[in-house]
Amino acid sequence: MTSVSKILFAILFVWIGTVVLIAQVSFEEQFKFAKKLYDEEKYFEAVTEFKRLLFFDQAKSYKYEANLLIGLSYKNGAKFSDAVQHFTMAELNARTTDEVFESRLEVIKINILRRTTDRALVLLDSLAKDTRFNSNMGDINYWRGWAYIFSDDWESASSFFLAIKPNHQLASYCDSVDSDLYDVTLAKTLSIVPGAGQFYTGEYVSGLISIGWNVLWGYLTINAFIEDRVFDGFVVGTLLWWRFYSGNIQNAEKFAIEKNLGKSNSALRYLQNIYTGQKP
Repeated sequence: MTSVSKILFAILFVWIGTVVLIAQVSFEEQFKFAKKLYDEEKYFEAVTEFKRLLFFDQAKSYKYEANLLIGLSYKNGAKFSDAVQHFTMAELNARTTDEVFESRLEVIKINILRRTTDRALVLLDSLAKDTRFNSNMGDINYWRGWAYIFSDDWESASSFFLAIKPNHQLASYCDSVDSDLYDVTLAKTLSIVPGAGQFYTGEYVSGLISIGWNVLWGYLTINAFIEDRVFDGFVVGTLLWWRFYSGNIQNAEKFAIEKNLGKSNSALRYLQNIYTGQKP
């Protein structure tokens, strides 16, 4: 009787082991299938298959990988909030320091893309203060640089790329973009002389019009006071001359900001389409 019990126990043990093995093989095939969909850029189909895997994988063997790839799929579909949720789940199920770093970095990249620069920098500072990631400072500075790129602070971006290595490719590019931007404060300051700020930003027609109107209304205002027509001089000076003079300063600032935005967007398009290195 004892021997029969032992035989039955052995059969049961082998059966359970076989079932578990078959299940693991099935889960592995499911993961490969979902990953294939992801690699083929069928992102939302991949999400469905990864979620199916997570539902049936009670052992949670693929909890990290599946959540990370779901997050990346949502990111590629511009569903950033959903992506952050799954990157966070991936971090909670990370098994190594590298996996923790990778999942946190993906959340940072989402904040960079959203242009929530302050949040991205706070998260990067948190990584920098964590002694587990002392060997990852190059990566941390790299993404700090990208955070500043997306906030149009090209000078700060360059400084972090230079912290990685002298003559870093992106540092040189950021410096070239920064040197090409108009100084908004200078444009406003030059506009003390009507039209000068517009000339600085290349808006020559607007500058000439500004000079013409300011000369005309300035002359009429001064002439009215010379002829003791104080009321006329006050009306022309406040309602016309001052309006065009202050408008000339505002226009110079507006042109500088608009042209800088155009230059920054052009630089971002170059980085998106031409630059071959890591991007958010």
